[in-house]
Amino acid sequence: MEKTIGILAHVDAGKTTFSEQLLFHTKSIQKRGRVDHKNA
Repeated sequence: MEKTIGILAHVDAGKTTFSEQLLFHTKSIQKRGRVDHKNA
């Protein structure tokens, strides 16, 4: 079953970090990146 979620927050609130952690812990991606290293 696929779910669609939306994440809405202020600039620099951690949306990308949260999204990446969510994908990593659900095994949708193999490796976590970092925003400051531009590989997120």
